[in-house]
Amino acid sequence: MSTNNGMMKQIAKLGLLLMMGVSMSAEAGLFSHTIKWKEEVKLNDDRVMVVERHFNLGGYPTLDASERAPLDETITFTLPDSNKKISWKTEFNDHVPELNSLSPLLLDVIGGIPYLATTPAGCIAYNKWGRPNPPYVLYKYVNDEWKRIPLKEFPAVLVHANLIGLPASSLLKPYYTVEAAKAEREDGNVSDYAKTILREAVKSVDGITSCEVLVHYKCGWGAPGEFNRKYFERTCK
Repeated sequence: MSTNNGMMKQIAKLGLLLMMGVSMSAEAGLFSHTIKWKEEVKLNDDRVMVVERHFNLGGYPTLDASERAPLDETITFTLPDSNKKISWKTEFNDHVPELNSLSPLLLDVIGGIPYLATTPAGCIAYNKWGRPNPPYVLYKYVNDEWKRIPLKEFPAVLVHANLIGLPASSLLKPYYTVEAAKAEREDGNVSDYAKTILREAVKSVDGITSCEVLVHYKCGWGAPGEFNRKYFERTCK
């Protein structure tokens, strides 16, 4: 009996992962709308750069959810001491295996070169990006494109997060000063790796590094193994 119960729980979990992607994709086109704001970002040399944050939101991910699910995010800014406008974009799409779903933490400019620190947004994204530990996906803007770089190439002077997450819709402001952005980041339970760019692996099981290992099976995500492979072969159309 206990074995059967365990199998049923596993099947239910797999079905949930499968249906989440399908339902969110369907609701996206029906209920999508846009929110945006401007945000002051304090750079490592104490200059302040204004960035534009732009989110497209879809439907509600669950019946009791109070916030809509993000579909994509774009960050746009003008490079200091120039008129060059630069953008970075991520999509949030868990039901496909392609790399996406990142949460930006830190944006800065050193020697005229922009750097961006992000972290995977959720357990599926964490597995998509190869389960990095410390849990960052880091970028450098070179030759007019964002290039992913290893942690050792991310400047050591870039330490503290300076970007906010997606605020609650009822609290969203059109403009965030440096002080208001700092207060927003400090409000709530935020993991250490989202406050400070860590240089060593996270040893605790708190936060995203505690996510179980998942792999993509045609139309959903599940733990690796023959049982799940066969399940998704039967389920996927």
